Amino acid sequence: MTSNTAEEQITPADPKIKYGPPLDYSFKSLTSFTDVQDEDPRKGTHKVQKTDEGRVVTMAIKFNNNTLTDMAGISDVISSMLFNPTVLSSVDLSFNDISKIGQEICMFPSLKFLYLHGNSIFQVQEVDKLATLPNLQDLTVHGNPIEEEKGYRQYVLSKLPGLKNLDFSVVTKADRKDAATWDKMYGKKRRGKKKKSQD
Repeated sequence: MTSNTAEEQITPADPKIKYGPPLDYSFKSLTSFTDVQDEDPRKGTHKVQKTDEGRVVTMAIKFNNNTLTDMAGISDVISSMLFNPTVLSSVDLSFNDISKIGQEICMFPSLKFLYLHGNSIFQVQEVDKLATLPNLQDLTVHGNPIEEEKGYRQYVLSKLPGLKNLDFSVVTKADRKDAATWDKMYGKKRRGKKKKSQD
């Protein structure tokens, strides 16, 4: 494997792929995912790895600290840039202005870490969509309006029982028990309660 710039070229035929550092589009003033391909990623201390076709060899991508308002187009952007999007394990969308969790994020079954803190999600039911992610372990949604809702943590854990960490806090056995109890007592009533959309 040779390197002639800050990028290391590899071929998809390599028997053992070593995945590189996150692809970093944080602090780029992005307003939508259509803006991403017009921007260069931030340079880190480690070399970016790319295939001969120019696809980035990474399992993590960062879009934090921008002004994104929704997730429209995220799956197309990620799929077009990454060498193997099916192994994507971490997406950072924190500190944007996203109000709804786009179904597109669920197209990446290997996703383990999803950071959504510091956004504008106002309906706790939005987390229901993430139940289709079989490997999701770490989720952050604090710093959103839903955090102020009574039973917020119990609701999230009742919908996503596979989580090991929620809002950078380890999910304990007591948390799981509380979530199960809360769901039996208030789940149906809470699910039927809808706030007016801010759209």
